Formats: sequence, C-alpha cells, structure tokens
Amino acid sequence: MIPKKLKIGDTIGIVSPSAAVSDELKNQFDKGIDFFKNLGFKIKIGKNALSNTLKYSASPEDKAEDINSMFADVDVKAIICSQGGANSNSVLPLLDFEMIKKNPKIFLGISDITVLLNAIYQKTGLITFHGNDVIWGFGSDYTDYDKQEFFDRLIEGKIGNVKHNSEWICVRDGMAQGILIGGNLTCLNKLAGTYYQPDFENKILLLETFDVSSSPEEVDAELSRLYQMGVFDKIKGLWLGYYNHKSKIPYEEIVMNVVKNYDFPILKCNDFGHNTPNTIIPIGTKIKMDATMKQVVILDKCVE
Repeated sequence: MIPKKLKIGDTIGIVSPSAAVSDELKNQFDKGIDFFKNLGFKIKIGKNALSNTLKYSASPEDKAEDINSMFADVDVKAIICSQGGANSNSVLPLLDFEMIKKNPKIFLGISDITVLLNAIYQKTGLITFHGNDVIWGFGSDYTDYDKQEFFDRLIEGKIGNVKHNSEWICVRDGMAQGILIGGNLTCLNKLAGTYYQPDFENKILLLETFDVSSSPEEVDAELSRLYQMGVFDKIKGLWLGYYNHKSKIPYEEIVMNVVKNYDFPILKCNDFGHNTPNTIIPIGTKIKMDATMKQVVILDKCVE
C-alpha cells in the first residue's frame, strides 16, 4: 500500500512510541516542530506524545492510543515520531492493524522506530519510511541534505537514484533487486521470533547500528542472531549505514566476519543512521542495489 504524498499546508501528527520526551529534550522537540511549521505544515501533537506515565516512558496503552488515533484522523496526512528509544515493541499488540490498513499514510522514524516500520509493513503492506525524527533529526543540526531528502521523497515523491551525501563503498560486488526492509540492527532483532517478524525471503536488508550504544562485539552478536535465524540464507543483498565506533573497527568489517561465506552484494554508505545526515528510505518498496557501481535505485513509487 502506498500512502499519499504530503502537500504544503497538510497536518502532520507527532507521536512518541518509544522514549519519553524529557524536559532536557523539550527544546529540541520544539525546534523540530518549528522545522515543519516553517515549511508550511500544520502540527497535531498526540495526546500522550509528551507523557511519561511509567516514569521511563509513556505506557504502551498511551502510545498505541496516539498511533491508532493519528491513523484514524482524516485530517492527519503523515505521522512522524518524536525520537527512538528502547521499548516501542511494547505497543505492537495494541495497534489496530486493520484500521491502519484502511487509512494508509506516511509513517516516519528511525532507531527504535525500526520495530514499527517493519511490523506495520509486515502486517499491513503499508510502505513506511526510515528517516529523521523530530528531536534528533530536525530538532538538531539538520543539513541541507536532510531537508532536501525529506522534501524530495515525501512531498515531491521522487524515486530513482538515492542521492549520495558521503563516500559509498562497495564491500562485495554484485547487483540485486528486491523489497527493502530493515533499519537499526538491534531494534530489528526485537521482532525475532514474534508474530511481527518480517519475511526476509528475497529481500534487500537495510542495517545500521548506533555506535555509542553498541560495541563491535555487540554488533557481531546481533548479526550472529540473524545468521542463526537463517536470514542470510534468504536475503538478496545488504545495504549498510553509518557506524563510527571509538574502536575505529569499520562496520563492514564486522559484517563480513559473519557473512563471509555468502555471495550476496554488500554496499556501505554514511547516508542513514544515528548522528549522520539521513536520506528518506521507503521500507517495503522495490529497489535495485548495485554494489559494484555504488548505487541504490528506488524502482517503484513510495507515495502517490
């Protein structure tokens, strides 16, 4: 299912499915809201988007209420998450996937929101979007690339070649086509063995890891979990994002230690992930990944 593209003047709904918006982050939250207002959008903040009922986040019921109501609200044309965190998976049993299916709209987030991006796509077929959030994306020091990618993908509906903002590296030669799924490696693995786990068959897998919170050995452990689940037997390619750990061990080196006996193509860039400029990546859309030529091409429209 393809959501409608955004038009200037539309209403954007803001939800907080993961971490609470702390007092320390409220200024960044407000700056992110101002970014969208300055573009000409109206903003509707979820009833519980600033809640902290559990003292470490809002309750699953609060979070799910906001997501469900934003999808049901005919005036809301896109839903953008305030930030990531750790426990967005707690809302999954409370989401009304049938209602979401009947009200397709843009759903955008990053980090722990990977859980929702992939679960919503898996359960409904709705294309979702991996990209900047309110607080750490547009409420921080966003770049021209961040702003232009948001505009190009979600307002203009541009597809084709993904623009480069960094040096792209061919880790393993080859070309593959398939539906793109994934996001943050650690968060994606929260779906392992659940009712919401994505189907990895013939997919191209998008992976990034937050270097501040995950050491090389922890990345290795999460990749090994995918290996033991048989994921690498199923996928057609890997597209890797930003990871700049203090050890200076490259992300692609850790990945190759785990997948060295496979032959699917692997491409690396710094254009999505934590603490880096982010392109807007449609989860659930068919892409062509040419690792040899260092290109990713979005083949099918992701908004209409």
